[in-house]
Amino acid sequence: MSAPVAFPSAKLPNGSGAAAILAAGIGAFMVAFFAIAADKSAAFKSLMIFWKPTGPLSGVTTCAIVVWLLAWAVLEARWRKRNVALARINTVAFALLGLSLLLTFPPIADLF
Repeated sequence: MSAPVAFPSAKLPNGSGAAAILAAGIGAFMVAFFAIAADKSAAFKSLMIFWKPTGPLSGVTTCAIVVWLLAWAVLEARWRKRNVALARINTVAFALLGLSLLLTFPPIADLF
């Protein structure tokens, strides 16, 4: 029989995973935010047209992706070696995701 393998007792930091989860929630929310802004403002709508065949959707999704990547990079740099309250991060991320789904539902988006 071989000797049992000893694992290090130190826990791995969860900051990188938490950064990815929260950034995803932020990115999802930004899709809804940019979509509502483009729908309500003609000036913003024209700014969001990056490719004419898709209209403002091209800018809305591109800008949301840029915000998502920036949020992920900043949070990753700050939390890389830390343990953060993952339950709280998950709650905030899922709240942002749920809010983004509600805000892209036309009857709710039309309230703004």
